[in-house]
Amino acid sequence: APSSHVCMCSLLKLVPISKLNLVSFPRFFHCRDGFTMHMQLPYTSTRATNLALPLPFDFDVLIRVCRDINIAKRLHTLLVVLGKAQDVVLSTKLVNLYASLGDITFSRSTFNQLQRKNIFAWNSMVAAYVRSCRRHEALSCFNEFLLVSGLRPDFYTFPPVLKACVNLIDGKKIHCYVVKLGFDWDVFVAASLINLYSRFGALDVAYELFDEMPDRDVGMWNAMISAFCQNGNADEALHVLNRMRSEGLKMDPVTVSSVLPVCALSGDIVSGMLIHLYVIKHGLEMDVFVSNALINVYSKFGRLGDVQRVFDHMEVRDLVSWNSIIAAYEQNDDPTTALGLFKEMQFVGIQPDLLTIVSLASIFGQLSDRRISSSIHGFIIRHEWLEKDVVIGNALVNMYAKLGAMDCACTVFEQLPVKDIISWNTLITGYTQNGLASEAINAFNMMEKCTKIIPTQGTWVSILPAYSHVGALQQGMKIHGRLIKNWLYKDVFVATSLIDMYGKCGRLVDGMSLFTEIPRETSVPWNAIISSLGIHGDGEVALQLFKDMLAEGVEPDHITFVSLLSACSHSGLVNEGERCFDLMQKEYGIKPNLRHYGCMVDLLGRAGYLEKAYNLVSSMSMQPDASIWGALLSACRIHGNVDLGTFASSRLLEVDSENVGYYVLLSNMYANVGKWEGVTKVRSLARDHGLRKIPGWSSVVVGNIVEVFYTGNQTHPKCTEIYEELRVLASKMKSLGYVPDYSFVLQDVEDDEKEQILMSHYERLAMAFGIISTPPRSPIRIFKNLRVCGDCHNAAKFISKITERDIIMRDSNRFHHFKHGICSCGDYW
Repeated sequence: APSSHVCMCSLLKLVPISKLNLVSFPRFFHCRDGFTMHMQLPYTSTRATNLALPLPFDFDVLIRVCRDINIAKRLHTLLVVLGKAQDVVLSTKLVNLYASLGDITFSRSTFNQLQRKNIFAWNSMVAAYVRSCRRHEALSCFNEFLLVSGLRPDFYTFPPVLKACVNLIDGKKIHCYVVKLGFDWDVFVAASLINLYSRFGALDVAYELFDEMPDRDVGMWNAMISAFCQNGNADEALHVLNRMRSEGLKMDPVTVSSVLPVCALSGDIVSGMLIHLYVIKHGLEMDVFVSNALINVYSKFGRLGDVQRVFDHMEVRDLVSWNSIIAAYEQNDDPTTALGLFKEMQFVGIQPDLLTIVSLASIFGQLSDRRISSSIHGFIIRHEWLEKDVVIGNALVNMYAKLGAMDCACTVFEQLPVKDIISWNTLITGYTQNGLASEAINAFNMMEKCTKIIPTQGTWVSILPAYSHVGALQQGMKIHGRLIKNWLYKDVFVATSLIDMYGKCGRLVDGMSLFTEIPRETSVPWNAIISSLGIHGDGEVALQLFKDMLAEGVEPDHITFVSLLSACSHSGLVNEGERCFDLMQKEYGIKPNLRHYGCMVDLLGRAGYLEKAYNLVSSMSMQPDASIWGALLSACRIHGNVDLGTFASSRLLEVDSENVGYYVLLSNMYANVGKWEGVTKVRSLARDHGLRKIPGWSSVVVGNIVEVFYTGNQTHPKCTEIYEELRVLASKMKSLGYVPDYSFVLQDVEDDEKEQILMSHYERLAMAFGIISTPPRSPIRIFKNLRVCGDCHNAAKFISKITERDIIMRDSNRFHHFKHGICSCGDYW
């Protein structure tokens, strides 16, 4: 045989354990050319367990190369047959072998059979438990060692024991043993102590231990750098790295792999690139761990070109390398390339693991491919991975949420054997992003009943947009109170969600106040407040904030300009909007996407520049989508341009024929100019597609209760009082000069019936209920799912003057603040 393990493994696979005896095994002599069969052992007895025979094999080599649990058991049996079961060195190596093959029970059994155990055996048993993630058993084994062995621990004893500690109290007890025995200055033990304290967040103790060490090797420095990295303290990690290099120590692959994630965490691409130069200069680029770390850091900065170059130069690629580059493209919104890399990975024979499947689930969610997504689900079920790891279940819930299949996402969620905080966050986010705010709030309330689930930053960022959607200001303010208690309200992402909530619930002053208290080094909070100002019609204030943002050195991104253009659109600031559109491209090199074009078409069309808006659409470098044509059609409806509106609708229905809202827009445009045959045709076309108009509703908050009204609602308990209040208000409004605008009645009926239809619009029902249910002169907050009716908008101005109330109304586009008979929008919306 060409090698020892091939010969031995072949023999052991052929001979059953029950047939093993001394006659079965030829003696092997180690020759230069390998192991050569020479002669039979001169013993014929099958009972040789007590015979102290010379070993016929190099068992050290055989144990070292063994990769199969069954072969390990045969080797073990052979040792017993040859009477070497009490050889402490070989038996201890078997303990380690069984542990490495995943059978800790046989490790312990082999260890127990040793009559005279040395320190090497005890250390190996403790380490075996730690490698098998059996921490409690590891600590019990260590305590047994101290009580019964009569041996003194050495510096190999403590690193695995410290790793086994499940709380800081146990760790401090072991630390006392370390000090008592004088091992606290051993570099290996000290590094393990640093890892222990950093694992439980006691970085001050870890750094004190590190600082007091008289001698530090690279491993010690790596441990301290890694400690700061794992606790998200990027500045201190880089500080320790600089100290290390100032003392003349060179970074090794472990140092590089530890510090690169810190560069991503701190947003320091320059340091990351300098470390990459160091890697190339010192020949570390061929190390697979270093290359994997470089792929991850460039991925975090969205530098996919650099990611690909690092990957292409790798001579050896492991599963982590493939997972890293697939995740890089997936997380940077390039699912097509990510999927191509997965296929290439399969072609070279690399089998996927759980992390690969997690990336794949996200990829297919982004690609909106339900058929293949279901096959991924089937693959996971066949491998029973759903029961093994909650991460894979969370990925499935996220995948179905991205596909809009929240019923499937909920089913997977309910099937999860263990639900962690990420599971709940993923479900809540899925509901919120699919417009199911009430379901998101219900899921959050269910999560609150789970006492072991502690909300995190992701929870608040998930639930606050749901409260924003339904205008649940009181609940949002309660969340704000909880965040103040745990100091999370100044986290940039949580604070941004709070600003957005206050803005969308009509409390812009509170949103502005919070904005002034939080860190503003990135564009995220600026984008939120500019967007809030936009929906409230404060376009000029939004523009001033944009100037302040630039003055503070914060660079705008593509979302900044979406918020800014939208603010200009709501305020009719056409010239300012056009300047921002040019600035975005020429000054900041941001290519306009469909959202930017949609804002510009809305800006121009809403202001009456329909031809200019159409020319912009025609000159676009990309294919216009439904939002572009929808914005143009909406402008045509406002300004009564039926010809251009008909053209826009034809293009619109080509790209999205299943959105009933566009049929409603076209129908309303025909109704506004009295073309009832056009209305009938459009409605018939919608029915042929099986589409139904989304029912309009308005909600009003009274105390902690949200009351919802639909047009012509006759089922409310206070229905009689509501309609009586509306009749009184209508009489007072007419005395002040109110004239009903029948163009907003989209039915071909008589004028007296049209007036009744206008009076029963759901926003008026909500206003009347708010008036009779709240104290005089208190504000009324109304939320609508559709655009406010023009006649109801006019009526709200009169009602605010008659009742001396502030009426804050949010429709599908923006806020309207009615006060003293005037609306904040200036009748421009």
